[in-house]
Amino acid sequence: MAEHSNSDIKDISLAAEGRRRIEWASREMPVLKLISRRFADEKPLIDIRISACLHITTETANLALTLKEGGADIVLCASNPLSTQDEAAAALVEYGIPTNAIKGEDEATYYKHIDTALTHKPQLTVDDGADLVATIHREQSLLIEDVIGGTEETTTGVIRLRSLERDGKLKYPIFAVNDARTKYLFDNRYGTGQSTIDGITRATNILWAGKKVVIGGYGWCGRGVAMRTKGLGSQVIVVEVEPLRALEAVMDGFQVMPIMEAARIGDIFITVTGDKHVIGKKHIEAMKDGAILANSGHFNVEIDIPALEKMARNKRRIRPFVDEYTLEEGRRLFLLGEGRLINLAAAEGHPASVMDMSFANQSLCLEYIVKNRRQLEARVYDVPEVIDKHIAHLKLESMGARIDSLTAEQEKYLNSWQEGT
Repeated sequence: MAEHSNSDIKDISLAAEGRRRIEWASREMPVLKLISRRFADEKPLIDIRISACLHITTETANLALTLKEGGADIVLCASNPLSTQDEAAAALVEYGIPTNAIKGEDEATYYKHIDTALTHKPQLTVDDGADLVATIHREQSLLIEDVIGGTEETTTGVIRLRSLERDGKLKYPIFAVNDARTKYLFDNRYGTGQSTIDGITRATNILWAGKKVVIGGYGWCGRGVAMRTKGLGSQVIVVEVEPLRALEAVMDGFQVMPIMEAARIGDIFITVTGDKHVIGKKHIEAMKDGAILANSGHFNVEIDIPALEKMARNKRRIRPFVDEYTLEEGRRLFLLGEGRLINLAAAEGHPASVMDMSFANQSLCLEYIVKNRRQLEARVYDVPEVIDKHIAHLKLESMGARIDSLTAEQEKYLNSWQEGT
């Protein structure tokens, strides 16, 4: 661990490697690159203080550099104790962006880093999971008078913020970047689908073909994981509580059943719900010897790890990011990545190409907040459709794809009720 000016990182000597990897990621982030060039010319965030609690990865580094190009004074901290790429953190410090994040940091250090980021007295907050916003509202409410607004990156965070809004306690406007179509339709489905499989494969080196894979939740993340595991030859079982999502899973060709039934037959369990104790004590008791448990939801609460700890007579680290729990009757269960985000704990998170759209949303929403600060109320906002569509157009152009435009006759027809058969 090394403290460097206002930063707390593992090792500043990793910066050279981090710079190379940040440059590599930028190749797959053409939309963000276009925004960065405009920001450099227009400086829409000039002298705006930003505190950002995000996964400290090479992709996030490109977002931070874009905001800095826009004139922002930005500091970073980690949004998950196992999601930091230490080389990216080191490079950010060398780029002049204070960063407080160390892969594997304990809970006390994690919250110390959040507190450090808040000493920046932010005018904008950028969050992934809402820990930064929750800390402000619970413990540092005096900061709120300086805050113009914020953005939230992930499903779990949006759930928490909408709850805060319903309780009448949200004190400044926040844009739900997660709910932008150019975010959840791509980042959640294609990003989570690929990176979750990548993380589990790196951790275990399993063969997916023929395995019974139980997926907890069929939201956009669950859809992505189901799609990828099916493509690898797995027998996919979906467990759900929402009837429409369950019906869609059936129509997509997957088995759907209660989790108690799935617990008895599954080889690999993957939770992606954003809720607590999706896999609980009674499910653990029913699992067969050798079952693998992984989580790709934001927090490490989807699997009841305290119950698993109490049930185990022995625990050992059998591979990096693989803990073997031996239960009283001799059954062995394998928990991956300490129940934290497996795609970031054991792999590198989402591919840069999908984070390009997510972080384009972040950048443009922050610009929007600054420009419209006097019109915004203290509530959770959807990303403006004009931003969503603009990002989609830019991404299509970067991929060499072109689309048509409506003719005047077609627009008139769609806006008229008079023409029929």
